[in-house]
Amino acid sequence: MSAAMPPAMDPAAAGEMAREAAAWCSLHGLVVGDRADQRSATVPGVGLVHAPFSLLPAHFPESFWRQACELAPVFNELVDHVSMDGNFLQNALSKTRQVDDFTSRLLEIHRKMMEINKEENIRLGLHRSDYMLDSETSSLLQIELNTISASFPGLGSLVSDLHRSLIKQYGTSLSLEHKRVPANAASTQFSEALAQAWSEFNIDSAVIMMIVQPEERNMYDQYWLSKHLQDSHGITTIRKTLSQVEAEGQVLPDGTLLVGGQKVAVVYFRAGYAPNDYPSEAEWSARLMMEQSSAVKCPSISYHLVGTKKIQQELAKPNVLERFLKSEEIDKVRKCFAGLWSLDDEYIIKTAVEKPELFVLKPQREGGGNNIYGLDLRETLVRLQKEGGDALAAYILMQRIFPKASPAYLVRGGVCHEGLAISELGIYGAYLRNKDKVVINEQCGYLMRTKVSSSDEGGVAAGFAVLDSLYLTGK
Repeated sequence: MSAAMPPAMDPAAAGEMAREAAAWCSLHGLVVGDRADQRSATVPGVGLVHAPFSLLPAHFPESFWRQACELAPVFNELVDHVSMDGNFLQNALSKTRQVDDFTSRLLEIHRKMMEINKEENIRLGLHRSDYMLDSETSSLLQIELNTISASFPGLGSLVSDLHRSLIKQYGTSLSLEHKRVPANAASTQFSEALAQAWSEFNIDSAVIMMIVQPEERNMYDQYWLSKHLQDSHGITTIRKTLSQVEAEGQVLPDGTLLVGGQKVAVVYFRAGYAPNDYPSEAEWSARLMMEQSSAVKCPSISYHLVGTKKIQQELAKPNVLERFLKSEEIDKVRKCFAGLWSLDDEYIIKTAVEKPELFVLKPQREGGGNNIYGLDLRETLVRLQKEGGDALAAYILMQRIFPKASPAYLVRGGVCHEGLAISELGIYGAYLRNKDKVVINEQCGYLMRTKVSSSDEGGVAAGFAVLDSLYLTGK
């Protein structure tokens, strides 16, 4: 398996290309809020900088690219099937809830929906499955499956356009062909899925409500979806925080969700995935209110829970996938599973303490910056063992994946840095079902993130990585 390298450039050529690329970003909306400007996270159009990006696309073997794309509809289906088994979700997360208050609160909402036998006739999932190429095993291995707030469909699509544009301009001297950068329609395809869910809801006056954080420097990634919805379908998107929903929202006796007097057809979460999103009871009250309504939730509470690290680990156990998938699909999925263990396995804990460099310790958290590596992993495991009780249940252990590092040019704040980097491929998937009819089940675009190989965490918004695209190679 070869993750072939991008061509070498002299610093002057790289600098010139970086300036052209930064200008392209500004002209095409490949932008984020500038951390140096406090208003950039709350006022659109203020304090914009180009999103951090890789100057050239990451080389990636086409066979693994196809494998990842083919898995998307299978994972979409898996999320839906697992979400229907409420008892499985409650039981699998029962120990986690005792030590993790956030998971416990989500499970409480889920249990309330089970008790009233809440029907979700229209189910919408916008997912992203993240992978790395493991150089040790020459295989594509899944890092995680995101079922809530799968970010960067808007900006990720633009990076593919940027790289094609740069290769058309400079490709001859670099021996690159722009056609080897695959088209990336994540932005329009996510928008189409949201529009189709709105259409299935079938109330022309209703809006799509995007749940957002009070401060969001990545708002332009979100606004790209709103723009497609308005331009292509005439659908209005409103942006609300969880506390605004609590203050302005109500559920009518027939289940209709009204927020600020507007009927809501689809609730699309771009917040609500982390404890910080629920600083008071008001936010939890809003989440429950939306779940109780007849609006389409993307994701519903059950889809959200399927994306937890603990469920990922449960699904990797022997004979569990058999409950949810056909045999030919199971083989495809198992092939991409990395080693995953719960911390009730004493042998694995002992092994991880002895060889911490071979593992990653993951808490039940979404967003970047949470995983534990190396000596910190050893210290955490030893401490948790001493504490005893169920403290270990808040984490899972995962086999550490070792991708091959390649030279890359990473541009942040208008400055081009050259260094060894590794990449992570995210494949987006959209799933829409109305009662028994599957309306959409497809792979829709991708996200490539590249980071300097000395950085353990991979979140772009968390500041560790840059946005990238793919350059497909034969090997």
